Amino acid sequence: MAGCRDIFKKKLHDYGAAWRIMRPSSVTDQIFIKANRIRSLEVKGVSLVGEGIYPEFQAIVNYGIVGLIQLELGYAETEDISAEKAMEYYDKYAQTALELMLRKNHDYDEAWRSMRVSSYTDFILMKLNRTKQIEGHDGQTLISEGIDANYLDMINYSVFGLIKLAEAGNDSED
Repeated sequence: MAGCRDIFKKKLHDYGAAWRIMRPSSVTDQIFIKANRIRSLEVKGVSLVGEGIYPEFQAIVNYGIVGLIQLELGYAETEDISAEKAMEYYDKYAQTALELMLRKNHDYDEAWRSMRVSSYTDFILMKLNRTKQIEGHDGQTLISEGIDANYLDMINYSVFGLIKLAEAGNDSED
């Protein structure tokens, strides 16, 4: 998460909070692009643009946090928050994701450690499809968790992928 935060902070310096104009559905589509690219790289085994899976998981973490911020604040017509305020929101939602991860790790006995990285990718893509369905229902669900819960799960699956890839010392399936 520290690496993801560092990237977010540097991009915030370079671009400002330009992402504030994105509606949550556009954030969902941006995460889809990243997850789909991971799956493509996993299947094809080669990248023609020279960037691997690891930075895409980092991007999903950061866009997931952007999505949570957008759900809370709504989208804006212009960049409307300072870098400092954006980082406060980033830290708030990174902490929320961590707390959820710790609770689920307790209940699921860290089952993620025995999973393949490609399964995290598939779970993220499934969560994206669920999120798109919920967005199609104007955010309303009858029994399911909402968009925010799906963003949090996507963040945590991405963190699991980052951990597994780092432990394996590579940028591809372990």
